[in-house]
Formats: sequence, C-alpha cells, structure tokens
Amino acid sequence: MHFIIFILLRAIELYSYILLAYVVLTWIPSLYDTAFGKLIVSLVRPVLNPFRKLNLQFFGLDWTIFVIWIVLNIISRFLFRMLLFF
Repeated sequence: MHFIIFILLRAIELYSYILLAYVVLTWIPSLYDTAFGKLIVSLVRPVLNPFRKLNLQFFGLDWTIFVIWIVLNIISRFLFRMLLFF
C-alpha cells in the first residue's frame, strides 16, 4: 500500500511540472508546434477540458491551471496523510 501511494505522489508531482511547462507554452505560442509542445498539450488537455467548463476566466486571466494545481495539492495531501496512517 505504501508503494502505491508513493508512486501516486510522484505522479502528481511530475504532472505538476508538466502543468508548469504548459503555462510556459501559453506565454510562447510558437512552442505549441514543436514535438515537445505537442506532447505537453496532449498530456494536459484531457485534464484541462473538464475544468474549462467551470468558466474560470476573469480579470483577463485563465485561472483553470491554478484550480487544477489546488486540486492536485489537495489530493497529494490526502495521499500523504494516508501514507502516514497506514
């Protein structure tokens, strides 16, 4: 059980870095056309699309990525507490 929780925590950490790379891609749109950009977009869009339905765009910014980071943080804290209790 510890091993599975540890793997899930590492996967969440890795996905957080992938989200950070996606944020950088949004600042430099020409990077979308590179192989790296296409890989990042293909990994982020399936998670991003359900959150886009919440319409989190206000003050001229899209807060969707920030909300996903918060959700991932909550999940990782829950998993970490499970790791401590089991």
